[in-house]
Amino acid sequence: MSTHSLQPGTLWPTLRARTANAMACGALRPIETTQAVLNDSGVRFVIRQVSSLALKPPAAPAAPRPLVDPFLPYDPDLFVADLSDTHLALLNKFNVLDHHLLIVTRAFESQDALINLEDFKAWFACLSEFDALGFYNGGREAGASQPHKHMQVVPLPLGDSGQSLPIAPLIDAASFDGLVGTLPGLAFAHAFARLAPAPIEQAAAQALDRYRLLLHAVGLQSIVVDGRLHQSAPYNLLMTPRWMLLVPRSAECAAGIPINSLGFAGSLFVRNAEQFDELRHIGPMTALCRVGVARRENA
Repeated sequence: MSTHSLQPGTLWPTLRARTANAMACGALRPIETTQAVLNDSGVRFVIRQVSSLALKPPAAPAAPRPLVDPFLPYDPDLFVADLSDTHLALLNKFNVLDHHLLIVTRAFESQDALINLEDFKAWFACLSEFDALGFYNGGREAGASQPHKHMQVVPLPLGDSGQSLPIAPLIDAASFDGLVGTLPGLAFAHAFARLAPAPIEQAAAQALDRYRLLLHAVGLQSIVVDGRLHQSAPYNLLMTPRWMLLVPRSAECAAGIPINSLGFAGSLFVRNAEQFDELRHIGPMTALCRVGVARRENA
């Protein structure tokens, strides 16, 4: 057994306790938001807007500072659990969603590197502990704010709109050609796969296999950089123990609104009322199309 391993059944109570401690000592800085729902293309999108109570006058421009890796070293007050010899779990310091977990590589790896078997093992160790959604922002254009490789996990439901996952109706209606499927209503390139329940080791191996199929299905290639396999273009990945959805990206923002993986789950974030009005005007699904890639005719 690994010298660093998560004991089954302990992550959720540990996550709650570490969150309370991080809040008490000021290490955790949640972003206060208000919620609204926008219905579009059969999806009840949850839109979070920064609360007016959280808005502050703009600070004077600061001198540029060198890029610092927040995970090397990590803030011990944000530590949640050791997952394996290669990964650990941390709280997301500036979280919009409660109990937002980061699965981080102990040694530096690029966020543009492809997800590997050890990544999936650590990811599934967390996803198997409570009802949650996993996501990965593959590159800056896909919403990654840090270049150090990290997968993410957020508890479900994603909002208080009475639904667990906004895109659930599309997932339920997935159509397949072999192991790779597509979701109705998504006019941009994407690929979807079901996952069968399995112990963590087998689940990780199955996920790695499906992940490679999805990359191939949307035309993303593997390239070698410094001896490691990297992606040929940015993408987002959503995952639960039951399915995976991969979406290639063409842009970071739509109408000035940054979109990461959670946007494709039906959860979007805007910074002010003007952005919310713009999103309501163009429609959330149109915003996703603008940052996605056009579907191939034979897809």
